Amino acid sequence: MLHLPILRWGVPYRSVNQVVTPHFRTREPFVSMSQANIGLIRRDLLLQGEKRARLQKIPYADLVAMAGRAAEYFLNGTLPLDPMSGTTQSPQEYLEQVSATTGSPHSNVKRNMLKVHGVLSKVEEVLAGLTRGMDLRVLDEGYGSVNGQMLSFFARGDAMGVVLPSNSPGVHSLWAPATVLKMPLVLKPGSAEPWTPLRMIHAWVKAGAPADAFAYYPTDHAGGNEILRSTGRGMVFGDVGSTKKWKADGRVEVHGPGYSKVVIGPDLADQWEQYIDVIAESISNNGGRACVNASGVWVTRHADAIAEALAKKLATMSPRAADDPAAVLAPFADSETGRRISGVIDGDMVTDGAEGTDSAFAQDVSAMVRGPGRVVTAHGGTYVLPTIVRCAASHPLANREFLFPYASVVQVKAEELPDCLGPSLVVTCISNDPAFRARFAASPSVDRLNFGPMSTTQIGWDQPHEGNLFEHLYCRRAVQRLA
Repeated sequence: MLHLPILRWGVPYRSVNQVVTPHFRTREPFVSMSQANIGLIRRDLLLQGEKRARLQKIPYADLVAMAGRAAEYFLNGTLPLDPMSGTTQSPQEYLEQVSATTGSPHSNVKRNMLKVHGVLSKVEEVLAGLTRGMDLRVLDEGYGSVNGQMLSFFARGDAMGVVLPSNSPGVHSLWAPATVLKMPLVLKPGSAEPWTPLRMIHAWVKAGAPADAFAYYPTDHAGGNEILRSTGRGMVFGDVGSTKKWKADGRVEVHGPGYSKVVIGPDLADQWEQYIDVIAESISNNGGRACVNASGVWVTRHADAIAEALAKKLATMSPRAADDPAAVLAPFADSETGRRISGVIDGDMVTDGAEGTDSAFAQDVSAMVRGPGRVVTAHGGTYVLPTIVRCAASHPLANREFLFPYASVVQVKAEELPDCLGPSLVVTCISNDPAFRARFAASPSVDRLNFGPMSTTQIGWDQPHEGNLFEHLYCRRAVQRLA
């Protein structure tokens, strides 16, 4: 069985306390992870100022060059897995290991590998977008002249703690540029997806970054909370329940459910058939497990026809073997999780709304297309089949998000948009009407806005995503200097 160690500022450490993660299909033990307790984490984090001071001395240009090399090592290199035993990991082994513990098809894992590679290889462009083109060599001294103006920035903390999820390797693209910004990283990996952050660390170290710029702590919820409390800046991924305690803490950037949506404006509503493919991709890409996947389709006309067309399109996606290049759907590592999610949908189909009213209206259109039975067992895994629900805006299922391809289709009046959408991480607004678009551009509830028939999952990492990483890590101060 494989073993993953703790990295105590780059130094591997094998703990007596270990947790075993099984293979999603066989349920046989697959990997054991050394567990860090709160005392060990707290003690190690006393050194974060020292680690940042060392990283601060490396010129920004050198860190950019390291990021480019790290990108290639991450994508193509054979890297350490457990330095204590000499175990290594090839790119193919990485694909298989991520798939083994998460159930994600190899094609999805490879796609997310390319996302991480893209951010690291183009990190200068990514940061230029986040800083509006500012020359970040100013970070080398902490102050300098940029375009004839004196600027100064100071770090908001000595390290960034990140509590990571298990649903998709692509989320690691969000914190990947932090090392170039001279910020040590303290990472708590997801219990089912410890592979990607560890591989990224080893890619950075092989590229020349100091090993002690990285700490890696497989740990429990209490350990994750300690990481976020003890680092100056933080980032947390999870559902509403696990992230709500950090919402009011300005030090921590929260990445919860996205409630992303596709909207077809009234001017293009009659051409809805042209957009079915891009809507289906928005719902199903990456197995429907990302916060940028569309979980709602809001239209002003033809909702019934759109729901039926989407249900038919998604019904063609069936469970396939993990190594099948055409695989889209991902099984649930824990079969009970899939059944529980399906049960929640069935439970929400029955509401407290009075019979015959809009609030009580909901219809599982996918069940009408493919027949009943949302949960299936295939290829040794438990899958939840894509589901399209046609419902009213006031129904509980109108604004829900699940870890599989799910979307509601809702019809509202044009004048109600976008106010009726609620908070939305990504909104793809398909409309050519300048006045209609302007309402979306003015909405404070939309975090990322796409104009035109663009998948909600098409992300440009040089744009802010639930916050701006540079502004999260650095604060500008006033500075003056006598000539």
